[in-house]
Amino acid sequence: MVKLYHIGVLYKNQPKAVCLCAASDLASFGFFQRTSIKEFMNFTSQILVERCQPGARMSVKEQAYMCHIFVRGDNLGAALISDQEYPQRVAHTLLNKILQEFSSIHSPSSWSGEANSLTFADLEKYLAEYQDPRKADSLMKIQDELDETKIILHNTVQAVLERGEKLDDLVVKSEELSLQSKTFYKTARKTNQCCIIL
Repeated sequence: MVKLYHIGVLYKNQPKAVCLCAASDLASFGFFQRTSIKEFMNFTSQILVERCQPGARMSVKEQAYMCHIFVRGDNLGAALISDQEYPQRVAHTLLNKILQEFSSIHSPSSWSGEANSLTFADLEKYLAEYQDPRKADSLMKIQDELDETKIILHNTVQAVLERGEKLDDLVVKSEELSLQSKTFYKTARKTNQCCIIL
C-alpha cells in the first residue's frame, strides 16, 4: 500500500539545516512509538538536506522507506518520507510545489529562525491529499485513463474476433476490401478451420 509519512520544509543554514515546519501521518505506527518515529523522521530529513547540494534532488532508500529531498538554489529545502512504492516523480513534484508556496508566504529573511518557528497550514492538507498519488497527480490520472482506454479497446477487438460468422459477413459485404483480400481471408479461414479440426 502506498503511504506518505512525513513532509518537512527546512532551511540549509550552513552547515546545519533547520526544520521550519513539518507534518506527519503516524497513524500506522503504535501509539507509544510515534514520538520517537517523528523525531527520527525530522532528524533524517535534517541530515539529508544538509548533505544535499543546493539545486539538487535525491531519493534515498532506508530499510522499507524512501526519503525524497529537494534543496533549491536559495538553500530552502523540503523532505518527504514515504514507503518504497510511492512514485518518485510525484514526490518530487510535491516537494517543488510545497517550496514554491512556502516561499510565497514566508520571506527569505524569516527562514533563518529557530526550528519549527514558521507555520504552513497547507502542509497538513498536502500530506492528506497526496496519500493517493493517483488522485493528486494529474499525469498519473491521465496515465490511468489511458491504461483504461487500452483495456477497453483490447476487449472490443476481442469481442469482434469471437463473433466469427458476423466477421465473415462483414468481409463479404465490404466494399473497401479488394477481391484478392477477400479471397485471402476466405483461404485463411479455411486453413485455420482445418487446423482446429485436427
